[in-house]
Amino acid sequence: MNQNNEFTNNQGIFVPIDSDRHQQPCNVLGNLRIDAKVSSEDTNGGLFLLENVSNGKGGPPRHIHHEQEEWFYAVAGEFIVEIGGQRHHLKPGDSVLAPRQVPHVWAHVGEGTGRLLVAFQPAGAMEAFFAEFAKLTGPAPKEDMQDLFRAHGMEIVGAPL
Repeated sequence: MNQNNEFTNNQGIFVPIDSDRHQQPCNVLGNLRIDAKVSSEDTNGGLFLLENVSNGKGGPPRHIHHEQEEWFYAVAGEFIVEIGGQRHHLKPGDSVLAPRQVPHVWAHVGEGTGRLLVAFQPAGAMEAFFAEFAKLTGPAPKEDMQDLFRAHGMEIVGAPL
């Protein structure tokens, strides 16, 4: 990793609204689109930033990241983010940080479209995880989901909210 300049593009990177950094949004099970905004490649693995655009309620299972902090910022809509048993109700402009190795879970709970920025630091294998996750065509068996999470440095530890 380049210690003097973590950023790999000296001219910056512009990503318009409703766009993915690589023009390859991940559409997950019909009601969630995941747009990469800052790729792990852009920061030599230091950061991965995405936007979840939720057209339905719900979210992922409760899980742990073994190597990353995960930061949530509500852009539009309402979300519940539970970290280590503490529940946070996020409205636009609110944010919360989940430390690595602490169980957490989130869900879009508001009406209409929800937009949630999520940053992973360091990036780890998160970008690859979402690329694999987007290939699912329907709900996967629990064992397969756990294998997918573990292959990318995470572990499912409970049900969704």
